Amino acid sequence: MNRLTKPYSISFILLLLFFSCNTTKKSESKVEIATSFDAKVDSLMSLMTLQEKIGQTVMYSGGWTVTGPVISSHNKKYIKEGNVGAMLNVYSVKGTRDLQKMAIEETRLGIPLLFGYDVIHGFKTIFPINLGLAASWDLEDIEKGSRIAAEEASAVGIHWTFAPMVDIGRDPRWGRISEGAGEDVYLGSEIAKAYVKGFQGDDLSKHNTIIACAKHFVGYGAAQAGRDYHTVNMGEDELRNVYLPPFKATVDAGVETFMTAFNELNGVPATGNRFIFRDVLRDEWGFNGFVVTDYTAINELVPHGFAKNEKEATKIAMDAGIDMDMMSDANRLYLEELVNEGQVDVALINDACRRILLTKYKLGLFEDPYRYCNEQREKEVIYKPEFLEAARKSAAMSSVLLKNEDKALPLDNNQTIALIGPLAKDKENIIGNWAAAGDRKDKAISVYQGIKEYVNETKITYAKGCEIEGDDDSGFRAAIKAAKNADKILMVLGEDYDMSGEAASRTNIKLPGRQTDLIKAIRQAVPNKKITLVLMNGRPLDLSEEVALTDAILETWYPGTSGGLGIADVLFGSYNPSGKLPVTFPRTLGQVPIYYNMKNTGRPIPPNNPKEDYKSNYLDVPNTPLFPFGHGLSYTNFEYSDFKLSANTLGFSDTLTAYATITNTGDYDGYEVVQLYVHDKVGSITRPVKELKGFKKVFLKKGESHTVSFDLTVEDLKFYNNEIFTVEPGEFEIAIEGSSDFDFEHIFTLE
Repeated sequence: MNRLTKPYSISFILLLLFFSCNTTKKSESKVEIATSFDAKVDSLMSLMTLQEKIGQTVMYSGGWTVTGPVISSHNKKYIKEGNVGAMLNVYSVKGTRDLQKMAIEETRLGIPLLFGYDVIHGFKTIFPINLGLAASWDLEDIEKGSRIAAEEASAVGIHWTFAPMVDIGRDPRWGRISEGAGEDVYLGSEIAKAYVKGFQGDDLSKHNTIIACAKHFVGYGAAQAGRDYHTVNMGEDELRNVYLPPFKATVDAGVETFMTAFNELNGVPATGNRFIFRDVLRDEWGFNGFVVTDYTAINELVPHGFAKNEKEATKIAMDAGIDMDMMSDANRLYLEELVNEGQVDVALINDACRRILLTKYKLGLFEDPYRYCNEQREKEVIYKPEFLEAARKSAAMSSVLLKNEDKALPLDNNQTIALIGPLAKDKENIIGNWAAAGDRKDKAISVYQGIKEYVNETKITYAKGCEIEGDDDSGFRAAIKAAKNADKILMVLGEDYDMSGEAASRTNIKLPGRQTDLIKAIRQAVPNKKITLVLMNGRPLDLSEEVALTDAILETWYPGTSGGLGIADVLFGSYNPSGKLPVTFPRTLGQVPIYYNMKNTGRPIPPNNPKEDYKSNYLDVPNTPLFPFGHGLSYTNFEYSDFKLSANTLGFSDTLTAYATITNTGDYDGYEVVQLYVHDKVGSITRPVKELKGFKKVFLKKGESHTVSFDLTVEDLKFYNNEIFTVEPGEFEIAIEGSSDFDFEHIFTLE
């Protein structure tokens, strides 16, 4: 007899037990709702076997073809046996419904699956890469972009994204710097919260939310030599002052899941690191969600040299506090055996299972396992016009004007334009790496297409010039001819999208191939014409040659589906560029790692005598970067004046307010990102020379002034001194500026 036709089957009991008691009123508090979920989980777990509990901790991947998701027969078998709790790389209403139906109707207890996918900077409508979004310094726009991503992803059956990546990135060689928010702790923490809020919304039970995942815990961005997956060693002061705060910000924002890092931290691989997951994440921070490994990370404890075999690796990961195994097949194969042998406490498996089931309850999957499977919504939500328009705006807001001599920009639509470069007509690279289900063929809009909205095609002369990589310069002649026949020259150059991202580290951060030579050839052929360089790349580049060869440089990162339109809006002045760098651009690779909030040495270079011998400097280049953190020009000019403090001292229970007047003295209306910096002059451990402590994006019409204020308390000044988080009395320097390139002039005292 089919189990579904048996009288009083367990599935029938569960339906009565869970669905009938889902009567939570809207007026219930979060505590009451949580208690209700806890009771339901307890009831369910009392019916589960050990094998079924282990099954909830197992995640497998589907594949994909042009016709939809493909699931192996093995994985289908495991689902039917109740040995799978989650799937990744499966989407579409039909694909997720078919698997969910299998889990609900063909297993003993009918527990729904959780579907995850890498929705990093958009799902179908792709926004600028994350480093680009960080360059907007616009938290509202970043939250809106992740909300749109959640709308689209949830419409195709996705419950969970493996984002945001909140790793601090200070090394441009590291490919995954493209996926984060850059080098700064404060900016990174604020952006992390915006992503979580956008993905998860204010109510996870709504059908248009997806749960977020803070990754990679922890220190992944500090991999030695910028080589992906490589070793990380750092003191606890750096760990707690630099790398942990963005993760703590996601916990405070209510993030539901964490992901392990691939690297080891101080000799212990993250996936087996009890200190970071149990001591810090659980005990100190009170995180109640669940932790998933990165792809096959449990298996990788063996080649790390931390486990002798995969069975031991499984025990280590469970002891460390890891709840779900992504693709290692370790939990399914070894956990029950480890419990029976007394090597793993069954309480650890119960805790992991409980956390995963609670998340499924919060998403409403027990109430309606198919709530994310609506064909009509799938058709209506994807590529909404307002989503594409939002992506266009984000592309403009993320663009950073690095250089603009003699008003080379904005362009005049009455002039002829030579559009040159391998990325000028490109639609494949423009949406960048980690572009989810974005369409690189039909939906992506190239720079060429964007410019055609402003200039008649007869005024555009196009020449590819060269490829992104390779030594072929046969296209130089056509590019030079196009340049000679135009009023302005626009060159769109950069990296191939797969040159950044996971496993995409580089030892050379210059423009690849013959692209710089192409600029040189055109500059030599037309020395008196203005050349604007539009960049697409996933990392800071060494632009020391390009700065000398061009009149203007616009950094657009990989701007996304509507990128060509957003770039054109900036080039022709419809949007006055307002982006600021979230990461330092070095003069040369030899300076790396270089970041604005470094520490002094005992022999710093004196500002009045930079060439004095026996100081901490280079013989061949200055210590300063090519473009500093926070740098970004506008078509207008902003003047900072009238700095003042509400008091010269700050008490431990007081608030200090800093003021400055910002005036738009130029000819265009525009936004300015106003930045607050502080320097703790003397500490029980040495402190960075500058630290960002606040920022505000203000809009000023030409000729308009506005007084910007920032409040500071002792909480803003705390740091970890190798024992505790504290703040120490003494002098602090303070400034309100437009970038990190300044010298302090004002002081207050903490008493």
